[in-house]
Amino acid sequence: MVFIIRLDRGVRVAFVGKGGSGKTTLSALFARYVASQGGPVVAIDADINQHLGMILGVEDTELPPPMGAHLTEIKEYLRGDNPRITSAAAMVKTTPPGRGSNLLDLGERDDPIHDRFATTTPEGAWLMVTGPFNEDDLGVACYHSKVGAVELYLNHLLDGPDEYVVVDMTAGADSFASGLFTRFDLTYLVAEPTRQGVGVYRQYRDYAAEHGVPVAVVGNKVHGPDDLAFLRRHVGDDLVTWFEHSPAVRALEQGRPFALDDLEPANADSLAMLLKILDNRPKNWARFGDQAVEFHLRNADAWANRATGQDLAAQIDPDFVYGPAHTTVAS
Repeated sequence: MVFIIRLDRGVRVAFVGKGGSGKTTLSALFARYVASQGGPVVAIDADINQHLGMILGVEDTELPPPMGAHLTEIKEYLRGDNPRITSAAAMVKTTPPGRGSNLLDLGERDDPIHDRFATTTPEGAWLMVTGPFNEDDLGVACYHSKVGAVELYLNHLLDGPDEYVVVDMTAGADSFASGLFTRFDLTYLVAEPTRQGVGVYRQYRDYAAEHGVPVAVVGNKVHGPDDLAFLRRHVGDDLVTWFEHSPAVRALEQGRPFALDDLEPANADSLAMLLKILDNRPKNWARFGDQAVEFHLRNADAWANRATGQDLAAQIDPDFVYGPAHTTVAS
């Protein structure tokens, strides 16, 4: 039996891992589990392969509009009356909020962003999607331009007590191609008990450590004691729980009827463990703000100043304080 201790703070969690590791399935199962506990949950599909909605039980015809295809609309709302942002065109994926910006509140969810770009799943979670990489993008765009919508969303989000954001990220170390990887309280790296699986773990762990990004490992597709021993040998204390081979999950992935109660007891306990770990994570709004500024300045110097014809360092509001204890949502 796993006991949940809630510390009345919002939590943002990313699921990453090697392609095919099962990160999309586990992020969907986790979002479904947290929604079943009654708290506000937003699940975001930020993977180039858009399958999160399917595993959450949302039909293709019911998916919300893709955020990546409506960046200008999103930017226009988020910049609000912030005098440091002259136009939506001058707003890039790393532009931080400031006084006058419109902030987002999961508890209310009655703003134009959630109203337009979120749909409700059967368990009551909200689903948002970046949208797929389509033919119009081939040869002229990269997928990170779409993922930038998620980075802007998280930069402007005030997640309050017992509210959760679950993001299914792109595969492998590709998540490090933008500052999005710093926008989370914890990152769960899904690792199969293979050399390739633990290799991605080592790569991600080393990159994350350079920026103080906490990473925990979730084993997946564990068939027995030998698989578990392999993960423990190569991952050590970073391994926090694991999921055994699951006929119930295979049925889900094959499109057969599935409910959380169908999960094997050990795998259900693993979902509870993931939630327990998150609920005991400290919330560090100061670090969140510092990293937002750091990556905005990096992007400004690397490409954004040239692309916009402005010095985007001027968008940083030195008197803006991140966190619901010190800021209010704009009306």
